[in-house]
Amino acid sequence: MSEPRFRTVKISDPRFESDNLRYLTIKTPNLKGRGNICLFIPPNIEADNLPIAILLHGVYGSSNSWSQQAGAHRTALRLIETGKMRPMILAMPSDGLWGDGSGYLKHSGYDFDKWIVEDVVDAVKMNIPQAANSTDLFIGGLSMGGFGALMLGAKYPEKFKAISAHSAITNLSQMELFVEEELANYGQVLGKSEDVFLMMKSHRAKLPPIRFDCGKNDLLIEPNRKLHAQLTTASIGHTYEEFEGIHEWKYWEDHLADSLLFFEKHC
Repeated sequence: MSEPRFRTVKISDPRFESDNLRYLTIKTPNLKGRGNICLFIPPNIEADNLPIAILLHGVYGSSNSWSQQAGAHRTALRLIETGKMRPMILAMPSDGLWGDGSGYLKHSGYDFDKWIVEDVVDAVKMNIPQAANSTDLFIGGLSMGGFGALMLGAKYPEKFKAISAHSAITNLSQMELFVEEELANYGQVLGKSEDVFLMMKSHRAKLPPIRFDCGKNDLLIEPNRKLHAQLTTASIGHTYEEFEGIHEWKYWEDHLADSLLFFEKHC
């Protein structure tokens, strides 16, 4: 008899769920322990193949960040109810809760990237009936989560239909702006695993559609402009936008719809 995919799985009781949110905790070797996922499940849908959009949070955050600080589930429901987006599941995992932020990379004995691209996807499909036969998978995120979305989307291009990021870190060195942990803890063997452009350049033939945006007064605006210029010079297709705003939740709340509607276009 084969071992179960996850040693333990705990899912919230529907009697106590609210706002179309569900909570899932699984134990995985990639984290050497438990990981949490907050899920938005569109109501009154019996289909088993809904698209899944993974949303990655930034530093200091958790699986609750997108829902409790940006109302991501309410934005998704509004777009669905107004007919602008088909029903779509939002999977909002923790980053692994290492230090101020894991960076969604493999380091320190943990495989934070496989936690996202393997464990989260499998856990959702195995435990959410509406996702059992999903074939459309998207990835997005903000700040450190934007770095994770751009990096993982480029590193595993065959897994995702589209990638979107807000106010993204574009090179691992920018983590120093936010975390107290030494940058050496995050070090990667390959330079392309620390830099979004290098990762995208190395997989350019397979990349899915890409978009990213940044606030004009964001502390990461220049790195985002540089990434846009690099991709343009390399003739790597993408959409880049700038809006009024800074590095804060109000900006991400206002612009999450841009990501979701981008995903809708590529379902």
